[in-house]
Amino acid sequence: MIPHLLYYQLAVFGCLWLFVMLCWAWPSPCLDERPKADPTPPQCKRTDALKAFAGLTHKPPCPLCEQEAATPTPPPPVRPDPMPPTKRRPRAIDTSMHFCPHHGCSYRGWLGLGNLRANGHPSGGPWRQLQCTSCEGYFLATHGTLFHGKRVAVELIVRVLACLAEGLGIRSTARVFEVDPNTVLQWLVEAVQQLRALSRYFLRDLHLTQVQ
Repeated sequence: MIPHLLYYQLAVFGCLWLFVMLCWAWPSPCLDERPKADPTPPQCKRTDALKAFAGLTHKPPCPLCEQEAATPTPPPPVRPDPMPPTKRRPRAIDTSMHFCPHHGCSYRGWLGLGNLRANGHPSGGPWRQLQCTSCEGYFLATHGTLFHGKRVAVELIVRVLACLAEGLGIRSTARVFEVDPNTVLQWLVEAVQQLRALSRYFLRDLHLTQVQ
């Protein structure tokens, strides 16, 4: 005969095995109610055809561009004829690199047209004076440069600006060259203005494709 204790153990083991089999085979309602995943959307086909740029969607806010568009551009000045040669003895001073700066003169801003001649050194100064034979106006050869109206040597101004460019302070430079600090500051400001005007004149209408 089978002992009662072993019989009870076999009955319990059989119930557990039957419970496990029913749980594994019976469909779960939670699994049936899961939302179905959306099908994978179709991939877009890539094309190698070039597409034209449609342009800007709006006009850039630029008051200067609007002002230039509203104001008509004046026509470029017409180059005057060179001055006819005279019977005077040709001067040894070359004035081809200078131009008349006076407003109203038809030769204003033009180089090498023979309208200028040297006229000595006024008041014994270091700079030469030039005369325009068209408007009869006088001006110094340093007009429009950093050295205009200065009586100091050009080498001194150049050395002072070189020291400032190397990082030496204004007061230190003034002590080295025995110049007033306000004078050094004035030379520095004038040099900056000359550099700004030079950059505005040359660095324009540049069609660049790469900038470093």
